[in-house]
Amino acid sequence: MLKKLTFLGIFFLLLSCSEEDKRAEEIAKIPVEVKITRFDKRFASATADSLPDLKKDFPFLFPMNYPNIVWVEKMTDTIQLELNEAVAARFPDLDQTEKELHELFQHIKYYFPEARIPEVVTLTSDVDYRNKVVWTGDLLLIALDTYLGAEHPLYVGIQDYIRKNFQKDLIVSDVAAAFAETKVKSPASRTFLANMIYYGKILYLKDLIIPFKTDAEKIGYTPTEIEWASANEEQIWRYFVEKELLFSTDSELATRFLYPSPFSKFYLELDNEAPARLGQFTGWQIVRQYMDRNGGSLEEMLQADAETIFNKSNYKPKK
Repeated sequence: MLKKLTFLGIFFLLLSCSEEDKRAEEIAKIPVEVKITRFDKRFASATADSLPDLKKDFPFLFPMNYPNIVWVEKMTDTIQLELNEAVAARFPDLDQTEKELHELFQHIKYYFPEARIPEVVTLTSDVDYRNKVVWTGDLLLIALDTYLGAEHPLYVGIQDYIRKNFQKDLIVSDVAAAFAETKVKSPASRTFLANMIYYGKILYLKDLIIPFKTDAEKIGYTPTEIEWASANEEQIWRYFVEKELLFSTDSELATRFLYPSPFSKFYLELDNEAPARLGQFTGWQIVRQYMDRNGGSLEEMLQADAETIFNKSNYKPKK
C-alpha cells in the first residue's frame, strides 16, 4: 500500500509539473509590448527653451497650477542635479527591468485577459518612497530614484527598514503589487483576520504574475527574514490564536504586524529578530492553502470574504 501511495504521489507530482510547463509555454507566447519612456533623462537634459515641448509630451506630470518658473528652477536645483546623476549612473539602461516587466505583463494578460498594458514612464520623485510605483490604468510611473540601492548616500537619514527595499531587483515586485491592489478589494471588516487575508490575496496574486521572483522578493524580505518567518510559522500562528487576535479590531495590530516597521511587535524578547509584516506573511500562507485545498477559480478567491477563505483553508502552519 505504501508503494502504491508513493507511486501515486509521484504521478500527481509529474502531472502537476506537466501542467505548469504547459502553462508557462502558453504565457511565453502571449504578445505584449513594453514601452518605457525615460522622462528622467528628458528632464535631466531639459532647458527653459525646451520646457514647452516637455510639457506637451508629458502633460500629466506638470500640474496646471505651477508656473514655468517652478520647473526651470528645479532643473538647476542642487538636489535634483544629484538625483539626475545618481539615476543616470545606476540606470544607464533598463534592459533587465524591461525584460521582467515583459514577463509580468504576459502573466497579467494570461490571468486577466481584459487588463490593459500601460505605458511605462520612469522619473525622479525627490525619493518619494511612499509612491515608488503608481499604476493608473494606461499609465505606469516608476520613480527610479527610489531604487538606487540601500546604501546610496542620497538615502542618509532614511530608516534602515525602509531603504533596505530601495533595490533595483524589486521594481517588478512593486509594480506587481500596484497591479494586484487594483484587483483586491479593501476589506469590509476591520478585523485583524480580514486585513491579513487582504494582504494575503495581494501576495498570492504576486505568486501568479511574478513566479520568476523569490518569496523574499515578493514580500520585500531579506533572505534571512523569509527564512525566519518560514521557520517560525507555527509559533507566529499560535501567538495570534492564543492572544485572540484574529477577530480583534484593535488598530494597533496593523502597526504591530501589517505595516512596514523595524520588526513585528510581539512584546517578547524575540522581537528584534522578527521581521515586520508577519500578519501579511501569515495571510499569504492562509490564501495559499485555501487555493491548494479548494481548487476554486481565481475570481472566486478574489470575491470570497476573509472568514470564508480562512474556514475553507483549514490552515495548518508548517512546523
